[in-house]
Amino acid sequence: MTLKLSFHGAAGCVTGFCARLETGQASLLIDCGMFQGPKTLKALNYDPLPFDPRGVDAVLLTHAHIDHSGLLPKLMKAGYQGPIYATAGTRDLCAVMLADAGGIQESEVRQLNRRNERRGREPVEPIYTAEDAEPTLALFLKVKLGEPVAVAPGVTAIYWEAGHILGAASIEVRVETEHGLVTLLFSGDLGPGGRDYSSDPEGPSGVDYLILESTYGDRERTDASPDDRRRQLAEVLNQAQTAGGPLLIPAFAVERSQELLADILTLMRDGQVPECDVFLDSPLAIEATEVFRQRGWIRSTGRNPFEDLHASDHLKFLRDPWESDTLERLSGWHIILAASGMCDAGRVRKHLRRLLWNRKATVLLAGYQAVGTLGRILAEGAERVRIQGEDIRVRAAIRTLDVYSGHADARGLAAWAKARGPVRGAVFLAHGEPPALEGLKARLVAQGAPADRVLVPTMDQTFRLSLGRAEIAEGPRRIAAGAAAQPDWHNARAALLLALDARLEGLSDADRAVLLKRLELSLGSGEGAPVEAPVAPAQADAATGPDSPRSS
Repeated sequence: MTLKLSFHGAAGCVTGFCARLETGQASLLIDCGMFQGPKTLKALNYDPLPFDPRGVDAVLLTHAHIDHSGLLPKLMKAGYQGPIYATAGTRDLCAVMLADAGGIQESEVRQLNRRNERRGREPVEPIYTAEDAEPTLALFLKVKLGEPVAVAPGVTAIYWEAGHILGAASIEVRVETEHGLVTLLFSGDLGPGGRDYSSDPEGPSGVDYLILESTYGDRERTDASPDDRRRQLAEVLNQAQTAGGPLLIPAFAVERSQELLADILTLMRDGQVPECDVFLDSPLAIEATEVFRQRGWIRSTGRNPFEDLHASDHLKFLRDPWESDTLERLSGWHIILAASGMCDAGRVRKHLRRLLWNRKATVLLAGYQAVGTLGRILAEGAERVRIQGEDIRVRAAIRTLDVYSGHADARGLAAWAKARGPVRGAVFLAHGEPPALEGLKARLVAQGAPADRVLVPTMDQTFRLSLGRAEIAEGPRRIAAGAAAQPDWHNARAALLLALDARLEGLSDADRAVLLKRLELSLGSGEGAPVEAPVAPAQADAATGPDSPRSS
């Protein structure tokens, strides 16, 4: 057999998922996502793709989140003209998300180039523009859950409910080989099940190879019923109202924003939290909300819980930048939902910059925060952060809430994997940080999987697949193994600058001069002094949150 499976993203980290399957007759991509997190990782978004796009026959897309779909326009610009297979919900969400991602890149590159001009640096180009989304969408072909579709010579795909976001699917890939049928199952992102806002994840049993996401592979969450979830949210809202200031929710524009809005309006209607204005300050989330109003029907409940999400007396949609700017004049109790959910781009950074210093304000982190993002730094208790070159002292209350997670926890992942058995070949663990990957591997081994058949790929690693066996086939890599999920030197520089400013504040003028002179001498000694290489666009700002299109 000549099957090869390569992992070009979300290998050792949680973003940028992209797997390439070569069958001898065809070459397929499963997802083509954008990297988020540390700037060294995000710089890969600007590098040439690690394969020839013109040699790819088809793309199978699990769902619309930008870390799975965000580089599709780049793929198209590089020469890919084949089909992109996706569910109707995924296609409709990509229609708004890819254009939005391109527009955000254009806007942030304009700002970056203004700073680069002042610094004497060369201008940079966006990865793609909003206009590039339209020809990419023309490549989409819609598929239905459960119906086999021939996607390439000798290759059939079946999409299964993943229970993650609207339209999300796990993808079963059946490959005809000279030695018989080989079946691979790509989990995509799996939902936790038992939710009123999505269906439970499903899938076939008895596959040869299972490619499994591992976002929460080392964590168990307490099961929360819809009533428990709303009760926990009500506690945060009531505490924020008592503090006397606004509540800012950095929200993932797709699914999380809609679920939070539905619950907030329900709590207000039922009198469990004080009424106030709720501002959805994200053009992408507003457009995605309309998709949910049209397509958000849940099979398991027979209803659409999002049909009442429209502009009203309490719910305000802010589409234009000038509308967002008017929020600066507000005081007292109100709620703002703004993307991005990891605080790494978008309008939320402007609100964080003006609210983090305010003791009356509250920031609610209601989703996963990847290593190196500003959201992760806030969640870990930073007292100061650096946003677009400005030092901000954190005085606002930082709250976290994980009951809105769209990902299965460790128990759910292990149970779903067990139901897919027997796995005749190997399980590949992707889409997780190292502790999550190792935690899930230990759990799978404990429930009977052979340890040598639970594999953790690194970035750009390739495996040769045969019936019942996977072997490593080494090839070129863009970054070192293990480097994908670590804070990088940009994070270290930002932390150093914050620490230096804090130290200087507590010194007399004379001591400040002494300290700065010592630093100057140290830099001039050549011992450990870095030589700065040309800066990739995603690396050009030393802010804790990277400059790039926002996460979904």
